[in-house]
Amino acid sequence: MHYLYILFSKSKNKYYIGSTSDLDDRIKKHNSNHKGFTGGIGDWKIVYSEKFENYNPALKREKQIKKWKSRVMIEKLINKV
Repeated sequence: MHYLYILFSKSKNKYYIGSTSDLDDRIKKHNSNHKGFTGGIGDWKIVYSEKFENYNPALKREKQIKKWKSRVMIEKLINKV
């Protein structure tokens, strides 16, 4: 099983979009003290996810949402649930 996920950081007031096969492990890594966009923040929360049978559709959906480049569209998607 693979997942498309959207994280939100209250302290950064930012969203992060990604895909993974292990949501629990991935959120732990995002909240760890590592280099990169999500590192060192520690308050990332999953606000949205979609489940896929395999990797390719999850990655395709991730890229589709990233292409929006629109906070408004992302928030519409999140709030639809």
